[in-house]
Amino acid sequence: MNAELIRIGDDIVAMHAVVTDEGITLIDAGLPGDRRILQQALAAAGRRPEDIRGVVLTHGDSDHIGIAEWLRTEFDVPTFVHEADAGRAKGEKTPGASGGAMRLGPTLQFFAAALRRGGMRTKHLGAVRTMRDGDVLDLPGSPEIIGLPGHSPGSVAIRVPAVDAIFVGDALTTRHVLNGSTDVQLGPFSDDPEQTPESLERLRDLPERSIVVGHGPIFRGTAAEMIAARTR
Repeated sequence: MNAELIRIGDDIVAMHAVVTDEGITLIDAGLPGDRRILQQALAAAGRRPEDIRGVVLTHGDSDHIGIAEWLRTEFDVPTFVHEADAGRAKGEKTPGASGGAMRLGPTLQFFAAALRRGGMRTKHLGAVRTMRDGDVLDLPGSPEIIGLPGHSPGSVAIRVPAVDAIFVGDALTTRHVLNGSTDVQLGPFSDDPEQTPESLERLRDLPERSIVVGHGPIFRGTAAEMIAARTR
């Protein structure tokens, strides 16, 4: 299978397109104002939003569901989310988790980017398709779902061997959005940060050499190497 990974967005918030001959799988959906950057990125690859066969969410937080509802209503693109995060993606109230230590500059940069990209206009999902640990979705790239609870109850890793990548959402970060640290560390705003390291052990023996986080640069190395590099 010919497959290409396209990063859309930046190190503050990004989504990723797995582009194949059969169509596109979008991993996470950025912020509500990201329609244009999605269209521009797809156009550069000779594709259109109509080529997207499904959105797969690492979890249901507002900075990951961004344009999913627009894709659903405008192009009939389904969104897949773990059953434990389905309510979160549809707008149910969630616990207020701590963001941890903050520095003024990075925090302002994060909120400025969120405002600029429509982060205050969250569009929750009107309908979702649920998935479970162990599912292999019938979508381009055949994404495999690995339960990764901790950041949220329904957080998952999405393994896509076709692009040599594992998407871990906010379980880990390489750019802490509130303090600017570029160390490998647990993502902020986690419901159960003590559970996340246990969940990450499920990835240790996987061979993929690109670990894609929700915030920050892609980690070039295996999951085992990223776990070893984690500072906190």
